[in-house]
Amino acid sequence: MPGASEQTSQVKVLNVNWAAGTDGGDGAFEVMIVTADDQQHAVKVSPASLTPLLAMARAHAILLWDPADRTLIAANIVGTWIAPAGLARVAVTAR
Repeated sequence: MPGASEQTSQVKVLNVNWAAGTDGGDGAFEVMIVTADDQQHAVKVSPASLTPLLAMARAHAILLWDPADRTLIAANIVGTWIAPAGLARVAVTAR
């Protein structure tokens, strides 16, 4: 992926934790990203950034995480530009 570091890997798990703050406060959100190479990354996010992050995660895009730049990349939003790299969408299952 142009502009991404060599450590960039496909996201296979994305979890969000919320810790309640004081009454009436927003609390604190932390995203756990597990990549295809089984590395776990934790990133704190603001309440304002959580909504677009979740929308991006639910879109039919391939998510990649670049830990060197702490960048989440949503690929193939339109078209299949990174298909030659051998990436495919990860199946999401519900329990």
